[in-house]
Amino acid sequence: MATTTTNFGWTVPSDTDLVKDGAAAIRTALGGVDTSMVDLKGGTTGQVLSKASNTDMDFTWVEQDDTTLSFNAQTGTTYTLVASDVAKLVTASNASAITITVPPSVFVAGNQINVAQLGAGQVTFSQGAGVTIVSAGATASAPKIGKQYAAATIICTSSNNFLIIGAIA
Repeated sequence: MATTTTNFGWTVPSDTDLVKDGAAAIRTALGGVDTSMVDLKGGTTGQVLSKASNTDMDFTWVEQDDTTLSFNAQTGTTYTLVASDVAKLVTASNASAITITVPPSVFVAGNQINVAQLGAGQVTFSQGAGVTIVSAGATASAPKIGKQYAAATIICTSSNNFLIIGAIA
């Protein structure tokens, strides 16, 4: 007695069934596979498969996310982070102390910003109005990068809440 496949519902003969028109049955089965898998064909170097919709077996080839790190070089003594800093390395380079403010209502949970202290001036993180920062720093809500050439990551954990990790003091 014929059965159907679990994933696609194709009719498949059992081991004891007599298969009539075997070549036609194979063509039908392989045609179904070919139609279902057509989106998997193609693609070029650097592309990855991405789900195109909630429909089963609906994929498309897309460019892989750029893994090149972008920089935002800051040379002043104050800087307020902006949305375009997400996934970047903000470099702070000044001989004097530098304050980097994490503003409210700019970032969403999961956003991350890396900050490196390139100059001698120590970087201190400041909470914008309504922002909460937590860290293992000596001052949990206003951590500092430990020393020149050290770095920290600012992670938005929920609306206006941030965790700062890394080489902090």
